[in-house]
Amino acid sequence: MPASTALLAEDETDLLLFPPLRAGWALRGQTASVLISGRNARRTLFGTLHLRSGHLLLMERTRHRRLEFQEFLDFIRWHYRAQPVALLLDEHSTHTHEESQSLAEDLDIELLWLPKRSPHLNPVDHLWGFGKKEVCANWQQSSIDAQVDQFMRFYETLSATEILRKAGLFSADFWLNKM
Repeated sequence: MPASTALLAEDETDLLLFPPLRAGWALRGQTASVLISGRNARRTLFGTLHLRSGHLLLMERTRHRRLEFQEFLDFIRWHYRAQPVALLLDEHSTHTHEESQSLAEDLDIELLWLPKRSPHLNPVDHLWGFGKKEVCANWQQSSIDAQVDQFMRFYETLSATEILRKAGLFSADFWLNKM
């Protein structure tokens, strides 16, 4: 790819109001109580990571469907309007849908496909896990909107170098470093 190409990795994640429980304790033989509101909610976060600069582009939506993904393609093109764009992504049905591929072509976004069932190859997937551990795990926010805001603000506090490191791009084992 030419150096002027915005080489991006893309992925989505769902944020749930109910927290993922990754740690806790209770006296031996007793059940630990977990306080939750009883109302779960969900938001989808779309994200791209610029594999050269570490720039993270995020967009929140209430659902993860084809139309929302296509909105994100428009958002990517608007943000990188002066550059050619290559997008590394998985074969989720929202991505492989004929209308999504046609829109990507119209927007001059080249789609590069990861192998099926290989989230470990997508650096954005690593970022999601790190953020969920730091922001979402073990306690519930007051609302899903507050959780999404805090999750997105968390990434804003990281430098581009930290983002690339957390995504695994500096690892000698990162698959693109071996090419």
